[in-house]
Parts: sequence; structure tokens; C-alpha cells
Amino acid sequence: MKRLLSLLCVASVVTLFSSAFAAPATVAGFTFVKTAGGISEYRCDANGLQVLLLPEHSAPVVTFMVTYRVGSRNEVTGTTGATHLLEHLMFKGSTHFNDDLGTGFDKVLDRIGAINNATTWLDRTNYYENLASDRLELAVQLEADRMRGLRLREEDRAPEMTVVRNEFERGENDPTEALDKEIGAVAFIAHPYHHPTIGWRSDIEKVSIGKLREFYNTYYWPNNATVTIIGDFAPDAALALLQKYYGAIPASPQPIPEVYTEEPPQQGPRRVTVKRPGELGVVGVSFKVPGALHADHPALVLLVDVLTDGKNSRLYRALTDKNLTIDVSATKGFFRDQTLLSIYARLAPGSTHAQVEQALLAELARVKAEGVTAEEVARAISKETADTAYGRDGSFAIAGQLNEHIAVGDWTYYVTLPEKLKKVTAAEVSRVAQAYLVEDQSTTGWFIPQSEAGAAASASAAAGGAARRRPGPHPEYYRAAATEGGASASATGVQASATPKTKIENSAPVAPAAQIAPKIVRRRVAGADVLTYRTALQDVVTIHGSLPAGDVFNPAGRPAVADLTVSLLDKGTRQHDKFALAQLLEDVGATIHFGSTAQNVTFSARCLKKDASRVLGLLVEQLRAPAFAAEELTKAKKQLAGQFKQQMEDTNFRARQAFARAIFPAEHPNCPPENERYLADIENVTEAEVRAFHAAHYGPAGLTLVAVGDVDDTAIDTALGTALAGWTGGAALPAVRPAPALTASRVVPVNMAGKTSVSVLLGQPSGLKYSDPDRIALATGTAVLGGNYFSSRLLAIVRAKEGLTYGIGARLAGDTYTDGQWAIQSTFAPQRLEKGLAATRRELARFVADGVTAEELRDFQAALTGTYKLALATSGGMAEQILTTVQRGLPLSFIDEYPRTVEALTLAQVNGAIRKYLDPEKFITVQAGTLPTTKTP
Repeated sequence: MKRLLSLLCVASVVTLFSSAFAAPATVAGFTFVKTAGGISEYRCDANGLQVLLLPEHSAPVVTFMVTYRVGSRNEVTGTTGATHLLEHLMFKGSTHFNDDLGTGFDKVLDRIGAINNATTWLDRTNYYENLASDRLELAVQLEADRMRGLRLREEDRAPEMTVVRNEFERGENDPTEALDKEIGAVAFIAHPYHHPTIGWRSDIEKVSIGKLREFYNTYYWPNNATVTIIGDFAPDAALALLQKYYGAIPASPQPIPEVYTEEPPQQGPRRVTVKRPGELGVVGVSFKVPGALHADHPALVLLVDVLTDGKNSRLYRALTDKNLTIDVSATKGFFRDQTLLSIYARLAPGSTHAQVEQALLAELARVKAEGVTAEEVARAISKETADTAYGRDGSFAIAGQLNEHIAVGDWTYYVTLPEKLKKVTAAEVSRVAQAYLVEDQSTTGWFIPQSEAGAAASASAAAGGAARRRPGPHPEYYRAAATEGGASASATGVQASATPKTKIENSAPVAPAAQIAPKIVRRRVAGADVLTYRTALQDVVTIHGSLPAGDVFNPAGRPAVADLTVSLLDKGTRQHDKFALAQLLEDVGATIHFGSTAQNVTFSARCLKKDASRVLGLLVEQLRAPAFAAEELTKAKKQLAGQFKQQMEDTNFRARQAFARAIFPAEHPNCPPENERYLADIENVTEAEVRAFHAAHYGPAGLTLVAVGDVDDTAIDTALGTALAGWTGGAALPAVRPAPALTASRVVPVNMAGKTSVSVLLGQPSGLKYSDPDRIALATGTAVLGGNYFSSRLLAIVRAKEGLTYGIGARLAGDTYTDGQWAIQSTFAPQRLEKGLAATRRELARFVADGVTAEELRDFQAALTGTYKLALATSGGMAEQILTTVQRGLPLSFIDEYPRTVEALTLAQVNGAIRKYLDPEKFITVQAGTLPTTKTP
């Protein structure tokens, strides 16, 4: 589930690819309309279907997307959430693709390793397939068949309703999202942006199949849809396929209904308060602003950047840098009608709502009174320009952004918006700040966390299903298969990307066809391990890397030292303070991010090719020479404590923590410290300890850096050689004793008040590292059980057939350097927890006792290898795969050998690994959330 979409404001480019000037295709049945930015528009003569084509041949991959111009904006009271529920039912079977025929949508697409899903939002619903280019016809056939051939049966609606209801419940677990819903519902009183995209709970539960069929028959027609094809295809051939499968579908018999309700003028400020269990407060302020196609939209986009993007932004300096908040974010809605410019400030421990709101409004008043500077606007434009280039990384990225411009009514805005942004002046940004940051057009919300004791009375009501309100520009909803965080594990992990499946023979995509490892340039530069890989992505360089200085190096009993050290890397160096560092990056639209794991400091960067030397120099400077100023350490402590407390509100986070503590001994790198001990140590860490930790463990000896994209090896080596010169040191990872096998099963409850969905983990230590010979066999079997494919057993049975959960999956994890874990992760409503666990355990027992079938193995071999290859079609996916291959101690040839290794697995190998390593009789079960009073066996 995504929070407010940030990519909408940017991603476009006037000339995307060299094919921009190709002559338009000529195919009977289609009329050429226009070309902009290399994208050609056609219209089907028979039914008005709009078609957008963008050939791009850098990889044998194609994205096929259908956008319907219907969203929650088209709903009324009683049918809220119908668009989203219908989106789910679009996968339940059509005339020629259904489970009764053995050609279910998911099964057909999973068999060829395609990536497929759908999303619903305020103005649109879209369905997409990302697949090998030689499979384009299948995607066209599938989408055309369900445009008018959907079966829409009550026996499908009933279980899918409970799936969607659990999706609703999961969203209610997030206090910030709950506040966002309330603000939107109060800000809009007449316009349908008032309604939540997912719907009100009672409507989700009670909408009839007849109402859904009426909705489908009103909006699902070719003259209300746009087909977008981007990637490796020939336009003439693509149009011929569209004519073959869509040409006979008629236009709608009645005009598509228009939304004519307008929001009446707001006549004064509005306020709302949400009280529920939680750790940290939130202040949200939203202002009414015009829709995406309004002339003021570009200036408002840049105003948002000036306010909250980066350390030189106004609200970072006014709030976060003064330790009033742990972060401040802002978005300007990208929607067809009047929308909101929303600012959310998450309070730092010790701050009050009134204090944060007052400081936030004071800074907005200063912006209105004094205006913004030309330098601020120039930085914002650089950021948007760079984001435009970043948005071209793969056919799916382009299609996803184009989708939103289709939704607001003018796809060419995708092409023209970047130039409009470049022309905005400081005076225009100052003008829109004065015009729209108006108190009388504002809605302010406070999330006030209650203690769990004070919330006990309301917790049971929430668990029983009390509905909360949901606003206008809220999260986008989609038919995700993944459990929390599972949509994109490592490309060679169990979970690839949410996928549906194929119809004819099993065959994985051929992308990328050429061998990868021979094209990776690997060398030592001043002690660092540097790897580069050139792709067809123009002007953009993506950098991923790590060095061993993570939690395993913490002094005994001091769990926060490594994390605090990492948190200070971007807070100033001996050469530049943090604002100067930020400005050097912001001036060119580049980004650098640092993180930490049990073993490593991790870093990632993205920049334009011309700025790679600058960014590499700044990256090394921050790793090598952080200032560790006492003032910044004080701030970092408060920020880190606040961020950790915010994580503690998440049932998934709490379940993962409890599970890891239950299956790993305290000295194992995968075992996190106790929460209170970690928070206490944050306060106790001294400046001297941070400096000593950095001196002992940071250095080029273990540093690995991967750069992918439009790379210049000579320039990279020169920049790194200069930046690393004279730096010595670094540490090797310590040896780790494997976790002992579990001796008995047990249930670990983690009670959290006021949660409407319970997170569940059950599993054991895996006993395997990634590099162990049996690991791929066990991972392949695990994919059959619960990989992120809609035809995996747990999703097909526990979710789709029985309707017990929105998200469930199985995975191997935490095994890059050490033995890891095997687990099933799921979510259930408290009142369905016992039934959900019983179903999960039933499928687990069948899996271990009987193994997988030959047909399942064949299908999932194709699925795993197919999605793996698709993941390598972006610079980020390729960089991450190269880095993890090195971290796992594997040869680079593994990147090419992985698909062949999976394809060569035998049924005996996979089922043997399942029986050898899994023992459900000794599994640990963790349940985190508002637990039912009746104990689960």
C-alpha cells in the first residue's frame, strides 16, 4: 500500500527515446491521432479505444497496461469501495480465462514469469502485465477477454469481500493513515473525494453482486479505457493484436456518466482529532488547491519541494532540525478535480502538538510574507529535472507515470510538465503560497496517541470492526499478493513480484538475453571493490553499496552505537556542514541515502551521469570524514528514538522482532535487542564512543560499490581514487555460530491495543545460508507454498478461496551472511485469527508431508526465472543483484547461472529439502496485535 504518490509530479520528458520521430504505424481499424515525446496515440475506429505506444528496445521486455477512467471519484454512498472490490474480482475469471477451464488468470501468467497486478485510486483503475516481449499477445488476449467477459459470480464476491475487508483492517492499523483518512473526509463534504478509495467498511461488506455488475456494465468499455504499450515491440504488430482482440468489442451503449458534483467553497478552517493507541503524535495540515491540469500546478509542485524536500527545505530547518519532529513530508495531490496540499509532521519525543503546529504555521506565514528565493526554486527545478530522468528506468516505470496523466485527462501532460516546471519563477511560487496557504481553506488534524491502558475499552470495538473515515488523496489500493514488505525481495529470493500466470506451454521470459557477468567490470580502486555495469538507460547512474560496520561490531551490551554512527554520516563532515552537503546534492537533483543492517552500513545514490564524480566524492566524504558534532549527536538521538517508537506502532515490525528473538540466541546477528534496552542505549551513547566505533570499523578494505546505468568507468575510477586516497582500515565480518534447532513449539503473543488486524509469523531457523547447496531447492519449494505469486498455495487457498486474509506468504530471509529463517507471514482480523491459523497450519502440514507436485515445480521454475529476469531490466534491480551476489560470496557468474540452476532442479531435490529442513512440530508462532480473548491453540 502506498502513501501519497510522489512520482506524479515529475516523470516526463519531451523526447524520451530516439523512436520519437518514427513514422506513425498504419493498421486498418485504427486512426493515428498525434505523437508527443516519442509516444504515439491511436484510436480504434470501431469503439473509441485510446491506444498509446512507445517502442523502446533496450531489453526484450514489454509493459501492457489498461487504464479505465473510473475510480472512487465515481462512487456514491452505498457503493463506496465498489471500484476497488471490482478490481479484485477482475481476476476471478472471464469467458476464456477461468479456473474451471484450467486457464485462470493468475495461473496462466505465473507460468511464464510475468509480473501482473492492478491498482485503484480516486480517478482511475489500471491493470498491467510486465512480461517478455514475445508474450505480448497473451496480455492483449487476457485483458480484452475480461473487459466485457467478466463472470462476476456471488461465489467469488463473498470470499473476496473478506480479503478486501482485511486490507481495510490492515490500513486501520496505521495511525498516520487513520489521520489522513479523517482529514480528507472533513476537507471534502460534497465531492466524492470525501470517500475512501477502499470504501467504508459497511459498504465493503454489503455491496451486492448486482450492484458490482451494474458498476462494471457502466464503466468497463473500450471508449472509457486507454491501452498503453511500452517496451520491445513493433507498433504495426501491436496494433494488429489490438484489432484482433479488441476490435469486435462495442462501445458503451450509453454515454459514460460524468461526475458533476463540485465541492462548495470552504468558509473557515476545519479541525479533526484522532485518538487511539500509539507511540508518537502527528500533526497534519491540508489546504485546498486546484487539480493537476490547472496552470498553478507546476508552481505548487515546486512549493512542496521548497517546503519539505531535503535538509535545506523550510520545514526541515524549522521543525526537524530543531528536534520538534522526526520528519516532515508534504504532497500536492495529482488528481482531476480540486485536491489537497497536505503537510504531515511526526512529532519527536517530548514535543507537543500545539508546539509543532505553531512552528509549522509560523514558517508557512514567513513563506507567504517574505516569499521564496530564486536559489530555492532553482534547487527544486533541478530535483524535478533529475526525477524526470530517473523515471525512465524501465518500461513499467514509464507506464506507471503515464497512467496517472491519463487519469487526470491529458496524457500529453506527461510530456509537457517538465518544461512547465523549468519555467516557473520564484515570484510564481511565492504567489501560489499566498493564494493557497490560507487558513480558511485548511483542515488540521491531530493524531493523539493514547496509552494502551486508556485505550483498552476501545480496542475490542476496533477489533470487532468499527469503521473509521477515509479521505480524498489517500493511499492507492491494489491487489498486492505480498505480506508486509514482501513485494520485492532480492531478485533471487522466494518473493519476486506480485504475479499472475500463462495459458500455453511453460516458458520463462527471455530477458535479458545476453550474458551479464562478462559485461560487469570489476576492479580494486584504492582498496575498495568496485563493480560497474553499463545499460541502455541514458544519463542516469544508480549506485548501491555497503561496508561491514553494522550491529555485529557493537560493543558488548551497547546495541545502538552502530546505528547512531550511521545516522550521523549525513549530518556534516570535516569539510562541509550538513546544509552545505545537502545543497551540493540538491543543486543537481542527486540523492545519497545511508542505512544499516546487522552486518553492514548500506548506501545508495542516484544522479545524472554528468554529476557522478561529484556524488561519488560526497559519498566517500561522508563515509570517511563525518564531523560527529556534539549538537548533531544530541539531535540524532532524539530522531532515532522517535523513529524506533514509530516502528513500534506497526504490528508487522513487532511480530518480526518477537519472532527473531524467539528463534535466534541473543548473540546471533539476526536477534534484535529488547526494545527498552535499545532505547536506553540511544540515550547513553557518547560522542567518544561514536568516534571510536567509526575509527575502528570504517575503511575501504570491506567497501563494495556497484554502479549501473550510463556509467563512465574512467570517470568513476578517477573520482573514487581521489576520494579514497590515503584512507585505510576497515573490518572483516566476525564468524557466527549457527542458531541451534528448536526443541519445541510455542506461541508468543504480542498484545497491542487498538489494532484491527493481527500480524502472524510462524516458522523456525532455516539452518541455511544463501550460498548453501540446498538453499535454492528449499526456496523454490517455498515459492510453491507461499511465494509472491497469486497461484501459490497460500494465496490461492487461504486468501482467494477461503477469504481469510489479504496478505499471506512464505519466505527464506536473513541468510546472506549467516543462517537465516524460514517463515510464513500473514495478517488476520482478530475474530478470524483462529480460523486463519488453522488453515495456514493445514496447508503447511500438507506441504511438508506431501511436498510439491511435478506440475507445480514446472510452473514455479518458470515463474521464478521469469520474474528474476524482469527484475534485472532496471538499473536499481541490476545494481542490487550484483551487490547481493558479492555479499553472498558467490561468483558473478551466479547472476547468469541462477535461472539455469532453478530450471535444473528435480522434484526429489525440492521435496527432499522441504522434508530435511522444515519441522512444523517445533515451529514458533508469533501473534502481534489486539488479540482475541479466547486463546488460540
